[in-house]
Amino acid sequence: PESDGGLGQGIVDVGIVTEAMGRHRVRSNYVAGVVLAGGLIAALGNDAQRAAMLPGLADGSLRLALAHAEAGARYNLAHVATRATKSGAGWVLDGSKIAVLGGDVADRLIVSARISGATRDEAGIALFIVARDAKGVTVDGHATVDGAGAARVTLSGVEVGADALLSENAFAAIERACDRATAAFCSELVGLMEAATAATIEYTKIRIQFGKPLAVNQTLRHRMADMSIACEEARSMALRAALYADNEDARARSRAIAGAWAKVSRAARFVAEQSIQLHGGMGVTDELEIGGYLKRVIALDAIIGGPDLHLRRHAALINLVA
Repeated sequence: PESDGGLGQGIVDVGIVTEAMGRHRVRSNYVAGVVLAGGLIAALGNDAQRAAMLPGLADGSLRLALAHAEAGARYNLAHVATRATKSGAGWVLDGSKIAVLGGDVADRLIVSARISGATRDEAGIALFIVARDAKGVTVDGHATVDGAGAARVTLSGVEVGADALLSENAFAAIERACDRATAAFCSELVGLMEAATAATIEYTKIRIQFGKPLAVNQTLRHRMADMSIACEEARSMALRAALYADNEDARARSRAIAGAWAKVSRAARFVAEQSIQLHGGMGVTDELEIGGYLKRVIALDAIIGGPDLHLRRHAALINLVA
Protein backbone atom coordinates (compact mmCIF):
# COMPACT_ATOMS: atom_id res chain seq x y z
CA PRO A 1 0.00 0.00 0.00
CA GLU A 2 1.14 3.60 -0.68
CA SER A 3 0.45 4.52 2.94
CA ASP A 4 3.10 2.01 4.01
CA GLY A 5 5.77 3.11 1.54
CA GLY A 6 4.77 0.95 -1.42
CA LEU A 7 3.27 1.69 -4.83
CA GLY A 8 -0.21 0.37 -4.11
CA GLN A 9 -0.25 -1.87 -7.18
CA GLY A 10 -2.01 -5.20 -7.68
CA ILE A 11 -0.89 -8.59 -8.94
CA VAL A 12 -1.25 -7.57 -12.59
CA ASP A 13 1.49 -4.99 -11.97
CA VAL A 14 3.51 -7.47 -9.93
CA GLY A 15 3.27 -9.85 -12.88
CA ILE A 16 5.01 -7.31 -15.12
CA VAL A 17 7.94 -7.34 -12.69
CA THR A 18 8.07 -11.11 -12.25
CA GLU A 19 7.80 -11.70 -15.99
CA ALA A 20 10.92 -9.58 -16.48
CA MET A 21 12.62 -11.47 -13.65
CA GLY A 22 11.81 -14.77 -15.31
CA ARG A 23 13.06 -13.56 -18.67
CA HIS A 24 16.44 -12.64 -17.18
CA ARG A 25 16.48 -15.47 -14.59
CA VAL A 26 16.87 -13.08 -11.68
CA ARG A 27 17.54 -14.92 -8.43
CA SER A 28 15.45 -12.89 -6.03
CA ASN A 29 13.15 -13.43 -3.07
CA TYR A 30 10.77 -10.75 -4.33
CA VAL A 31 7.72 -13.01 -4.53
CA ALA A 32 8.48 -14.91 -1.32
CA GLY A 33 9.41 -11.83 0.70
CA VAL A 34 7.20 -9.08 -0.69
CA VAL A 35 4.16 -10.74 -2.28
CA LEU A 36 3.83 -13.65 0.17
CA ALA A 37 5.20 -12.53 3.55
CA GLY A 38 4.70 -8.81 2.98
CA GLY A 39 1.20 -9.43 1.69
CA LEU A 40 0.30 -11.12 4.97
CA ILE A 41 1.62 -8.18 6.99
CA ALA A 42 -0.37 -5.77 4.82
CA ALA A 43 -3.54 -7.86 5.14
CA LEU A 44 -3.40 -8.81 8.81
CA GLY A 45 -1.02 -6.45 10.59
CA ASN A 46 -2.12 -3.72 12.98
CA ASP A 47 -0.85 -0.16 12.56
CA ALA A 48 2.26 -0.77 14.69
CA GLN A 49 3.20 -3.99 12.89
CA ARG A 50 2.72 -2.45 9.47
CA ALA A 51 4.73 0.65 10.39
CA ALA A 52 7.54 -1.49 11.80
CA MET A 53 7.97 -3.68 8.73
CA LEU A 54 6.37 -2.56 5.49
CA PRO A 55 8.44 0.61 4.88
CA GLY A 56 11.64 -1.40 5.42
CA LEU A 57 10.37 -4.13 3.14
CA ALA A 58 9.62 -1.52 0.47
CA ASP A 59 13.06 0.12 0.60
CA GLY A 60 14.96 -3.17 0.92
CA SER A 61 16.33 -2.66 4.42
CA LEU A 62 14.20 -5.50 5.86
CA ARG A 63 13.83 -9.03 4.51
CA LEU A 64 10.88 -11.24 5.40
CA ALA A 65 10.02 -14.89 4.78
CA LEU A 66 6.93 -17.01 5.42
CA ALA A 67 7.69 -20.16 7.41
CA HIS A 68 4.63 -22.31 6.81
CA ALA A 69 5.39 -25.58 4.97
CA GLU A 70 6.04 -28.65 7.12
CA ALA A 71 7.24 -32.20 6.54
CA GLY A 72 4.35 -34.46 5.58
CA ALA A 73 2.05 -31.63 4.51
CA ARG A 74 2.05 -32.67 0.82
CA TYR A 75 0.91 -29.17 -0.22
CA ASN A 76 -2.01 -29.12 2.23
CA LEU A 77 -1.99 -25.53 3.51
CA ALA A 78 -3.99 -26.53 6.60
CA HIS A 79 -1.28 -28.95 7.74
CA VAL A 80 0.30 -27.19 10.73
CA ALA A 81 1.81 -29.27 13.51
CA THR A 82 3.92 -26.45 14.97
CA ARG A 83 2.33 -25.41 18.25
CA ALA A 84 1.89 -22.07 19.99
CA THR A 85 1.18 -22.28 23.70
CA LYS A 86 -0.06 -19.33 25.71
CA SER A 87 2.48 -18.19 28.32
CA GLY A 88 1.50 -15.18 30.40
CA ALA A 89 0.87 -12.30 28.02
CA GLY A 90 2.89 -13.96 25.26
CA TRP A 91 3.35 -17.27 23.48
CA VAL A 92 5.84 -20.14 23.24
CA LEU A 93 6.43 -21.72 19.82
CA ASP A 94 7.64 -25.27 19.17
CA GLY A 95 7.98 -27.04 15.83
CA SER A 96 9.83 -27.03 12.53
CA LYS A 97 9.32 -25.67 9.03
CA ILE A 98 10.80 -26.72 5.70
CA ALA A 99 11.36 -25.06 2.31
CA VAL A 100 11.20 -21.54 3.73
CA LEU A 101 11.84 -19.47 0.61
CA GLY A 102 14.29 -16.70 1.39
CA GLY A 103 14.57 -17.97 4.94
CA ASP A 104 18.34 -18.23 4.59
CA VAL A 105 18.64 -14.43 4.42
CA ALA A 106 15.45 -13.22 6.14
CA ASP A 107 15.67 -10.84 9.10
CA ARG A 108 12.23 -11.82 10.39
CA LEU A 109 10.00 -14.82 9.85
CA ILE A 110 6.22 -14.99 9.62
CA VAL A 111 5.60 -18.32 11.35
CA SER A 112 2.37 -20.30 11.28
CA ALA A 113 1.56 -22.22 14.46
CA ARG A 114 -1.47 -24.01 15.77
CA ILE A 115 -3.22 -22.63 18.83
CA SER A 116 -6.09 -25.15 18.71
CA GLY A 117 -7.45 -28.11 16.77
CA ALA A 118 -5.92 -31.09 15.00
CA THR A 119 -2.96 -30.98 12.61
CA ARG A 120 -5.03 -30.52 9.43
CA ASP A 121 -7.85 -28.35 10.75
CA GLU A 122 -8.26 -25.06 8.91
CA ALA A 123 -9.38 -23.39 12.13
CA GLY A 124 -6.88 -22.68 14.88
CA ILE A 125 -3.90 -21.59 12.74
CA ALA A 126 -2.20 -18.41 13.94
CA LEU A 127 0.63 -16.33 12.50
CA PHE A 128 3.48 -14.86 14.52
CA ILE A 129 6.29 -12.46 13.71
CA VAL A 130 9.56 -13.99 14.90
CA ALA A 131 13.03 -12.46 14.75
CA ARG A 132 15.63 -14.64 13.07
CA ASP A 133 17.99 -14.23 16.02
CA ALA A 134 15.37 -14.96 18.70
CA LYS A 135 16.42 -17.49 21.33
CA GLY A 136 15.39 -21.01 20.30
CA VAL A 137 15.26 -20.26 16.56
CA THR A 138 17.60 -22.30 14.34
CA VAL A 139 17.82 -21.45 10.65
CA ASP A 140 19.60 -23.95 8.42
CA GLY A 141 20.00 -22.32 5.02
CA HIS A 142 20.46 -24.32 1.85
CA ALA A 143 20.50 -23.82 -1.91
CA THR A 144 17.63 -25.01 -4.08
CA VAL A 145 18.13 -26.77 -7.41
CA ASP A 146 17.80 -23.48 -9.30
CA GLY A 147 20.47 -21.74 -7.25
CA ALA A 148 18.07 -19.73 -5.09
CA GLY A 149 18.03 -19.95 -1.29
CA ALA A 150 15.71 -21.52 1.25
CA ALA A 151 15.93 -22.78 4.81
CA ARG A 152 14.74 -25.27 7.36
CA VAL A 153 13.61 -23.48 10.51
CA THR A 154 13.43 -25.15 13.92
CA LEU A 155 11.63 -23.49 16.83
CA SER A 156 12.41 -24.83 20.26
CA GLY A 157 10.68 -23.05 23.12
CA VAL A 158 10.71 -19.72 21.30
CA GLU A 159 9.15 -17.04 23.48
CA VAL A 160 7.39 -14.13 21.77
CA GLY A 161 5.36 -11.27 23.14
CA ALA A 162 1.70 -10.49 22.55
CA ASP A 163 2.75 -7.93 19.94
CA ALA A 164 4.21 -10.76 17.80
CA LEU A 165 0.76 -12.21 17.11
CA LEU A 166 -0.36 -11.31 13.60
CA SER A 167 -3.62 -13.26 13.55
CA GLU A 168 -5.30 -16.03 15.54
CA ASN A 169 -7.35 -17.22 12.56
CA ALA A 170 -5.04 -16.96 9.57
CA PHE A 171 -5.87 -19.85 7.23
CA ALA A 172 -7.94 -17.83 4.76
CA ALA A 173 -5.25 -15.15 4.58
CA ILE A 174 -2.52 -17.76 4.05
CA GLU A 175 -4.53 -19.38 1.25
CA ARG A 176 -5.08 -16.01 -0.42
CA ALA A 177 -1.42 -15.03 -0.09
CA CYS A 178 -0.31 -18.34 -1.61
CA ASP A 179 -2.76 -17.89 -4.50
CA ARG A 180 -1.38 -14.40 -5.16
CA ALA A 181 2.20 -15.70 -5.06
CA THR A 182 1.29 -18.51 -7.47
CA ALA A 183 -0.17 -15.96 -9.88
CA ALA A 184 3.07 -14.00 -9.70
CA PHE A 185 5.08 -17.16 -10.37
CA CYS A 186 2.88 -17.86 -13.41
CA SER A 187 4.03 -14.57 -14.90
CA GLU A 188 7.64 -15.39 -14.07
CA LEU A 189 7.37 -18.63 -16.01
CA VAL A 190 5.92 -16.80 -19.00
CA GLY A 191 8.99 -14.57 -19.11
CA LEU A 192 11.22 -17.61 -18.74
CA MET A 193 9.45 -19.47 -21.56
CA GLU A 194 9.67 -16.56 -23.96
CA ALA A 195 13.37 -16.06 -23.25
CA ALA A 196 14.07 -19.77 -23.76
CA THR A 197 12.12 -19.81 -27.02
CA ALA A 198 13.86 -16.71 -28.37
CA ALA A 199 17.30 -18.07 -27.45
CA THR A 200 16.51 -21.41 -29.09
CA ILE A 201 15.28 -19.83 -32.32
CA GLU A 202 18.41 -17.68 -32.51
CA TYR A 203 20.68 -20.65 -31.81
CA THR A 204 19.15 -22.79 -34.56
CA LYS A 205 19.77 -19.96 -37.03
CA ILE A 206 23.51 -19.81 -36.32
CA ARG A 207 24.27 -23.47 -35.56
CA ILE A 208 25.55 -25.06 -38.77
CA GLN A 209 25.16 -28.82 -39.16
CA PHE A 210 25.92 -30.72 -42.39
CA GLY A 211 26.52 -27.42 -44.13
CA LYS A 212 23.25 -25.70 -43.26
CA PRO A 213 21.61 -23.99 -40.23
CA LEU A 214 19.49 -26.18 -37.98
CA ALA A 215 16.60 -23.77 -38.53
CA VAL A 216 16.08 -24.93 -42.11
CA ASN A 217 14.95 -28.36 -40.89
CA GLN A 218 11.17 -28.46 -41.05
CA THR A 219 10.76 -30.80 -38.08
CA LEU A 220 12.77 -28.46 -35.86
CA ARG A 221 10.76 -25.49 -37.09
CA HIS A 222 7.60 -27.35 -36.09
CA ARG A 223 9.03 -27.85 -32.61
CA MET A 224 9.79 -24.16 -32.25
CA ALA A 225 6.31 -23.31 -33.51
CA ASP A 226 4.88 -25.54 -30.78
CA MET A 227 7.07 -23.73 -28.24
CA SER A 228 5.77 -20.35 -29.42
CA ILE A 229 2.17 -21.56 -29.19
CA ALA A 230 2.81 -22.82 -25.64
CA CYS A 231 4.14 -19.37 -24.70
CA GLU A 232 1.01 -17.63 -25.96
CA GLU A 233 -1.31 -20.07 -24.20
CA ALA A 234 0.64 -19.69 -20.96
CA ARG A 235 0.52 -15.89 -21.20
CA SER A 236 -3.27 -15.97 -21.44
CA MET A 237 -3.54 -18.24 -18.40
CA ALA A 238 -1.06 -16.15 -16.40
CA LEU A 239 -3.12 -13.03 -17.12
CA ARG A 240 -6.27 -14.85 -16.01
CA ALA A 241 -4.52 -15.83 -12.77
CA ALA A 242 -3.44 -12.23 -12.15
CA LEU A 243 -6.94 -10.90 -12.78
CA TYR A 244 -8.42 -13.37 -10.28
CA ALA A 245 -5.68 -13.00 -7.64
CA ASP A 246 -7.54 -10.37 -5.63
CA ASN A 247 -11.04 -11.77 -6.22
CA GLU A 248 -13.06 -11.73 -3.00
CA ASP A 249 -14.70 -15.04 -3.96
CA ALA A 250 -12.09 -17.42 -2.53
CA ARG A 251 -13.38 -20.43 -4.43
CA ALA A 252 -13.38 -18.64 -7.79
CA ARG A 253 -9.91 -17.24 -7.10
CA SER A 254 -8.39 -20.58 -6.14
CA ARG A 255 -10.09 -22.34 -9.03
CA ALA A 256 -8.71 -19.89 -11.61
CA ILE A 257 -5.20 -19.90 -10.20
CA ALA A 258 -5.02 -23.68 -9.80
CA GLY A 259 -6.07 -24.07 -13.43
CA ALA A 260 -3.57 -21.45 -14.54
CA TRP A 261 -0.67 -23.07 -12.70
CA ALA A 262 -1.57 -26.51 -14.09
CA LYS A 263 -1.35 -25.10 -17.61
CA VAL A 264 1.59 -22.72 -17.19
CA SER A 265 3.90 -25.06 -15.29
CA ARG A 266 3.31 -27.89 -17.76
CA ALA A 267 3.91 -25.54 -20.70
CA ALA A 268 7.06 -24.13 -19.09
CA ARG A 269 8.53 -27.58 -18.60
CA PHE A 270 7.74 -28.44 -22.24
CA VAL A 271 9.43 -25.29 -23.53
CA ALA A 272 12.47 -25.66 -21.27
CA GLU A 273 12.95 -29.32 -22.22
CA GLN A 274 12.55 -28.58 -25.94
CA SER A 275 15.09 -25.77 -25.62
CA ILE A 276 17.63 -28.15 -24.15
CA GLN A 277 16.98 -30.74 -26.85
CA LEU A 278 17.42 -28.21 -29.65
CA HIS A 279 20.63 -26.88 -28.13
CA GLY A 280 22.05 -30.36 -27.73
CA GLY A 281 24.56 -31.18 -25.00
CA MET A 282 25.52 -27.56 -24.44
CA GLY A 283 21.95 -26.91 -23.30
CA VAL A 284 22.68 -28.43 -19.90
CA THR A 285 25.92 -26.52 -19.26
CA ASP A 286 26.16 -23.77 -16.66
CA GLU A 287 27.50 -21.41 -19.33
CA LEU A 288 24.05 -21.17 -20.92
CA GLU A 289 20.85 -19.97 -19.29
CA ILE A 290 18.86 -22.75 -20.98
CA GLY A 291 19.54 -25.41 -18.34
CA GLY A 292 18.84 -22.86 -15.63
CA TYR A 293 15.37 -22.26 -17.02
CA LEU A 294 14.49 -25.93 -16.57
CA LYS A 295 15.95 -25.93 -13.06
CA ARG A 296 13.71 -23.00 -12.16
CA VAL A 297 10.62 -24.82 -13.44
CA ILE A 298 11.58 -27.91 -11.43
CA ALA A 299 12.15 -25.81 -8.29
CA LEU A 300 8.79 -24.04 -8.54
CA ASP A 301 6.97 -27.31 -9.16
CA ALA A 302 8.56 -28.68 -5.98
CA ILE A 303 7.57 -25.60 -3.99
CA ILE A 304 4.04 -25.02 -5.30
CA GLY A 305 3.15 -28.50 -6.54
CA GLY A 306 3.19 -29.86 -10.06
CA PRO A 307 0.53 -29.52 -12.76
CA ASP A 308 -1.22 -32.79 -11.88
CA LEU A 309 -1.74 -31.68 -8.27
CA HIS A 310 -3.24 -28.36 -9.32
CA LEU A 311 -5.34 -29.94 -12.05
CA ARG A 312 -6.91 -32.17 -9.38
CA ARG A 313 -7.39 -29.12 -7.17
CA HIS A 314 -9.05 -27.26 -10.04
CA ALA A 315 -11.31 -30.25 -10.74
CA ALA A 316 -12.33 -30.43 -7.09
CA LEU A 317 -13.18 -26.73 -7.06
CA ILE A 318 -15.54 -27.16 -10.02
CA ASN A 319 -17.03 -30.28 -8.39
CA LEU A 320 -15.69 -32.75 -10.97
CA VAL A 321 -14.03 -34.85 -8.27
CA ALA A 322 -14.54 -35.23 -4.55
